[in-house]
Amino acid sequence: MLERRLIEVRGNVQGVGFRPHVYSLASTLGLRGFARNRGAHLVIDLEGEPEALGVFLDRLAAAPPPRAVIEQIDVQRAAPAFHRDLSIAGSLDTAEDIRIPPDTATCGACLAEMDDPADRRFRYPFINCQDCGPRFTIVTGAPYDRPRTTMSGFAMCGDCRREYEDPRNRRFHAQPIACPRCGPRLAARDSRSGTLLHDRAHERGLEVLAGGGILALKGLGGYHLACDAASHHAVDTLRARKRRDARPLAVMIPPAMLAQVLDGAAAAAAVIAAVEAPERPVVLVDRRLLAAAFLERLAPGIAPGCPAIGLMLPYTPLHHMLVRDYGGALVMTSGNRAGDPLAFEDEDAWTRLRGIADLFLVHDRPIHTRCDDSVVAVVAGGVTPIRRARGHAPAPLLLAEAAPEPVLAVGGHLKNTFCLMAGRHATMSPHVGDLENASSYAALAQTVAHYSDLLRLAPAVVVHDLHPGYLSTRFAEEYPAELRIGVQHHHAHVLSCAAEHGETEPVIGVAFDGSGLGTDGAIWGGEFLLVEGERLERLAHLAYVPLAGGEAAVREPWRMALAHVMAAGGVEAAAAAARLADRVPSRVFGPVGAIIGGGIAQPRTSSVGRLFDAVAALLGVRDRALFEGQAAMELEALATDAGGLTYRFDLSTAQRPWTLEAAPVIRAIAAAEAAGEPKGRVAAAFQDALARAIADVAGRLAAQTGVRRIALTGGVFQNTRLTAAAAAALAARGLDVLLHRRVPCNDGGLSLGQAVFAARVIRRGASGEGRAPCV
Repeated sequence: MLERRLIEVRGNVQGVGFRPHVYSLASTLGLRGFARNRGAHLVIDLEGEPEALGVFLDRLAAAPPPRAVIEQIDVQRAAPAFHRDLSIAGSLDTAEDIRIPPDTATCGACLAEMDDPADRRFRYPFINCQDCGPRFTIVTGAPYDRPRTTMSGFAMCGDCRREYEDPRNRRFHAQPIACPRCGPRLAARDSRSGTLLHDRAHERGLEVLAGGGILALKGLGGYHLACDAASHHAVDTLRARKRRDARPLAVMIPPAMLAQVLDGAAAAAAVIAAVEAPERPVVLVDRRLLAAAFLERLAPGIAPGCPAIGLMLPYTPLHHMLVRDYGGALVMTSGNRAGDPLAFEDEDAWTRLRGIADLFLVHDRPIHTRCDDSVVAVVAGGVTPIRRARGHAPAPLLLAEAAPEPVLAVGGHLKNTFCLMAGRHATMSPHVGDLENASSYAALAQTVAHYSDLLRLAPAVVVHDLHPGYLSTRFAEEYPAELRIGVQHHHAHVLSCAAEHGETEPVIGVAFDGSGLGTDGAIWGGEFLLVEGERLERLAHLAYVPLAGGEAAVREPWRMALAHVMAAGGVEAAAAAARLADRVPSRVFGPVGAIIGGGIAQPRTSSVGRLFDAVAALLGVRDRALFEGQAAMELEALATDAGGLTYRFDLSTAQRPWTLEAAPVIRAIAAAEAAGEPKGRVAAAFQDALARAIADVAGRLAAQTGVRRIALTGGVFQNTRLTAAAAAALAARGLDVLLHRRVPCNDGGLSLGQAVFAARVIRRGASGEGRAPCV
């Protein structure tokens, strides 16, 4: 008996090969009808035998295409239409729920064709199909079809056209489809003359790398700067020209090298899975998991003082060809000078990078949207994003709660991202960067405008951090909104973590980071917060110390060490202060000590990030930081095994909020340093003590409040040792631990929490300037 089903599939179902998948499955089962895109949804109209329709629906839900994400399938019965055949119909454009798929790493089938001398795309650096290739970075408008991509200027040849129109071909409606006959071409551009050279372009790039030079490589979402990762000279030259003093550099290796690079006995399956994931992120791999021979070959300037090496596999055909033909590891870092946004437009890249690169390896497929590489780490057995960008953005997050009207959340000052929320979908931007100058501010404005146009949203509500000095706050003030809402920094952090887990009930948030303006005017960063939507109660925090010199204390960790030893008091602390004085010029040290001890008004801070800085300086690890978080990162790398050393924080519960006192730990560290204890043991004992303190304080607060879910959030929890230890200690107390798995724990995840806060405020009928109530 003939029956008919009208099926609507919602989720990330476009640009991932879903329609050919439907066609193949329906054809196998003898069904007739059609499938088409409608807005961001897939509409399927099929008829046939009831049993075949049932099998189709079961398989559709159980085995979608690899890159598809099904959120909902709606099925209705309908009277038979007596379809004559099975087809894929043209897309219908609607303004509802626009989705743009992320870029995807080159698939195995395309790589096999690229390596096949008999294939017409043999060694073609722009090969792609429905399962892989550029998506988001080439889109100029919605819906996602070739005329609204930067491939619109490339007319398909007859062979590509036949593949594009064949529902049985994996290149059916693959919008970037191309071949050597009709697609983009590779060229080398000399950094002196600017001449484009199409002959031997790839070989010229290899020659520059082999000669110790710097190559500017046009990728998916912008330019890379590449050099030989084993060459001391090349790495040092790259750092000098790029003005990147000490921040770690990512390393790209051929897939065939992966087994040699990872220590098979030590490497966890989660690390291997992260490196090989289809998003192809940069994975921060603990040095202890890497083969000694590989580490010895790397130039020491790759990641000085870092506990991990940023490892990545190639993700475009061009990257595959380059690293494989070169036969070794390559530095692959963002194409910019320190502090500037990633270069992605050809002439801008030429202007900004020609003083860095010796040669440009380019092509004529325009990049429409800047998108940096994603960065992840394996923390407590799972993958945690550090930077959410290529491969993930702009895929929306489906949240448990909805925004009644569109919201724009503009994020923070460092590691900026923004978020557009409409209904239950939150679309986060890729990494914008640190908003330190006019060019980064312009990049934020440009990307917000592009996203708004692409998603057809005109938010009347904008939400921002409470800090008035952030450029993101300035952007919010200038944005044409009807309602502006401010939210406390750490409140947004906690909401971000809760939201990605679909948690709408109260949580206790442990928010540890470098800085965030508190509601009392102090600089927070060591917080235990009770959060329920827009409600915030500060339950406990690290005891305040002066932030001597304000921002200067961030750049010079010795200032935080001095503030903490003077607050701690005691003979050991006084001796530690004397050792600091020996390393710092007296003309600076004396006045800073006088400011701290003399009661001169200075900002106060409860920052755990600054506490890490203080301990690093006490141990002589770093007195001056070249970039934010450097001292803390080096302290993490220094830690070995505590070897029996045990430190303890004090907790003062006389009044709310409770205060966590670092003084006994500071005195113990000062004594250990004076006694010549191995620095690695001291660093380990400090971090272990902090993990125990997190579990102790959160456990007590959970018992008092009845809230059993604990969210660990903020940039300090990028420390894999601390996070794993704290999570284990909390779980041992029977508490539910929420860790970031979909958005960064650092300020890159802030915008999601801001958007959720605004949605709550709107739903509660708030009007005018909003602010988180703080008890």
